[in-house]
Amino acid sequence: MNRSDLMNPFGVSVNQASTDLNRYIGFAPDNMVYDKSTRTYVRGPEFKPRFLEPDASRYLAQLRSVANGILDRKDSWIADLPPYASAPTPVRGVDPVTLRSVVGAIRRSEAIEVKYQSLSSPEPRWRWIAPDAIGFDGFRWHTRAFCLTDGTFKDLLLSRMLEIRECRESHVSATDDRDWNTEANLEIGLHPALSETQAKVIALDYGMRGGKAKIKLRRALLYYALRRLGLDTDPGARKPQDQQIVLLNREVIHEDHG
Repeated sequence: MNRSDLMNPFGVSVNQASTDLNRYIGFAPDNMVYDKSTRTYVRGPEFKPRFLEPDASRYLAQLRSVANGILDRKDSWIADLPPYASAPTPVRGVDPVTLRSVVGAIRRSEAIEVKYQSLSSPEPRWRWIAPDAIGFDGFRWHTRAFCLTDGTFKDLLLSRMLEIRECRESHVSATDDRDWNTEANLEIGLHPALSETQAKVIALDYGMRGGKAKIKLRRALLYYALRRLGLDTDPGARKPQDQQIVLLNREVIHEDHG
């Protein structure tokens, strides 16, 4: 980096940029050295972060956001983006007016009347719902809501809400949504039929310790998590190299928190 890397994004003067660089050198003298050939400061061999801990997940999340077109490249804090690509997923069309209505109902503790198309009905029908949260299953956006028509808490896809026409005060409390407010813990392990070498690789992929890893999530999202991890079917239905992991605490699926 050089002075212009501070001047342009932050709108500071040449003198201020020089002062800031010198101040940082005084604070962390081994973190950067001046390269006379390029007239820039480069990372020192003894570099140690002083303000932020390195976070690979944050870096990759930013890279994915740029790859998916969610974040404009010029708005990324990554100065020099590496070549990147992301496997495409189907676009889920969520109407912004629908989203605004649902978020507004959550904030104001209101019920809204929505025209909803479910797979269990050939035609859409009107129903009253009291939204209490927004959820993402890895592919689609939902609202977690109490359906006054069916008398139960459920997930409703935002993309299947075709129309919203009325709202009214809701007397349903979000604290009554037990599945949303209850934490589930998945304990995953290595598929027992993997070779020793394969097991080591998969353990690294999932950040396992002692061949196990725990995943915490809201119980309302349990079904989606099992499906994404390939744990919703019999482990013997696929080759060990494809299945890779197994659910060690299958009782979590049948736990009753009602």
